[in-house]
Amino acid sequence: RERFDFSGRDVASWFPGHMAKGLRQMRASLRRADCLIESFSLAPAHIPLSGRNPLLQEALGIRPHVLVLNKMDLADPRRQSVSASCCQPRHSTAVTALCVSLQIIPLVAELVGNSPRYHRAESTEYSIMVIGVPNVGKSSLINSLRRLHLKKGKATAVGGEPGVTKAVLNRIQVSEKPLMYLVDTPGVLPPRLGDVETGMKLALCGAIRDHLVGEDIMADYLLYALNKQQQFGYVQRYGLAEACDDIEALLRRVALTQGRTQKVKVLTGTGNVNVTMLNYPAAAYKFLRDFRAGLLGRVTLD
Repeated sequence: RERFDFSGRDVASWFPGHMAKGLRQMRASLRRADCLIESFSLAPAHIPLSGRNPLLQEALGIRPHVLVLNKMDLADPRRQSVSASCCQPRHSTAVTALCVSLQIIPLVAELVGNSPRYHRAESTEYSIMVIGVPNVGKSSLINSLRRLHLKKGKATAVGGEPGVTKAVLNRIQVSEKPLMYLVDTPGVLPPRLGDVETGMKLALCGAIRDHLVGEDIMADYLLYALNKQQQFGYVQRYGLAEACDDIEALLRRVALTQGRTQKVKVLTGTGNVNVTMLNYPAAAYKFLRDFRAGLLGRVTLD
């Protein structure tokens, strides 16, 4: 397929109440922030452009800004350097999560030290706000830094779905020297996305809950996108003879090879009979999860 038919679907207005509340809290907390850490994924999100929210930069003003590129080891290596350069905002520093545990504390300290702190000039501690779209690893980043620098366990909940963090949390200490606190925030999407395709990419990467969009159309769009990028890892993964453009045929194969079946009770003339049938929704969900886990290859959708 040269183009994907969205059949009039609209996924560009998903902005739950907790996002609006979180954005208000972030604005209120900005006065106490010395630096912003924007966390987002090049992979499995695979969306270095769609995966950033310009609303955050507009709403939170000018602060020293560190852009953390998560899980670059799963992104398409042919496009990593381009992706990183396209994503880096002005007056900021970009680092990858592969080296962030060692670099981020001294980097933030240097950025803040070289920037005016205005009303916080008398304070010796650093207050850092972690921002980003949903499900890109903000809480995991905080917990990782806390384990490395303080030898402490996790302080904020993490999960594989968007919306685990629903409000701006209290400050969490991640370093003693220098004394540094991070503030976890809820993932925030723009109230309206630029187009349906951007929304679909965000949904594929877990920034929007699957059931709000529909696993069926997400799986179909994923197949279209993989073929368009000439990423045919799914062929070997599911034992296909060749690449295909028919989502029903692919899901049938996924269901067969991955054991995605269900028992269905059928009423016949002689009574009820249990019949084993292929579970296409479960196969679609498996297809999406394999993509997000990097099992279909290293892919960048943007």
